[in-house]
Amino acid sequence: MTTRRIAVVAAGLSNPSSTRMLADRLAAETVKALGEHDIEATVDVIELRDYAHDITNNMLTGFAPPALETAINTVVSADALIAVTPIFSTSYSGLFKSFIDVLDPDALTGKPVLIGANAGTARHSLAIDYAIRPLFAYLHAEAVSTGVFAASSDWGGSGDDVAPLAKRVEKGARELADAIARREVTAVADPYDPATYLGEGRSFGHMLGGLAGE
Repeated sequence: MTTRRIAVVAAGLSNPSSTRMLADRLAAETVKALGEHDIEATVDVIELRDYAHDITNNMLTGFAPPALETAINTVVSADALIAVTPIFSTSYSGLFKSFIDVLDPDALTGKPVLIGANAGTARHSLAIDYAIRPLFAYLHAEAVSTGVFAASSDWGGSGDDVAPLAKRVEKGARELADAIARREVTAVADPYDPATYLGEGRSFGHMLGGLAGE
């Protein structure tokens, strides 16, 4: 059984938050769907509200404090990303966008992403397609076709009867799992491994021999 790692970014401001609830459900369903591909997955959850001051400091100074740097590395090195934001003023939250802004512009290139969003009313569901999806397209990430939106009514039992939240979560998670399964594992090069700069199977002896004209 192969192993993959999923990073989950939740931009909720309260504790507990419906944003985190949605993020957890998406992650759990994705892990379940990956199991059907014979892939084991680990999940790292990043609550952005815990890094709000560090994100601001990074934007002001250009340097990430250690805790934020660890969170950034967790996201960019993951095999896939689940990104969930509350909807404020018909778009993603400022905290969510600020975190995206401190990432290297190429850090998410080719990475499978499942987008989630929540708001008080289903009228804001289109924000996934007209605000959040274009953001990840700009970063050259590979967002799956299904974005999962949750309104307050979805948590209270009076949500969409035609496409209930559980079905939407399952659909989005399966698409992400399929994208992860199709994607080859990207090996991270060890800068201290001679093979990184000499070539696989070569040693310093090969390099010195080449310099000597052998």
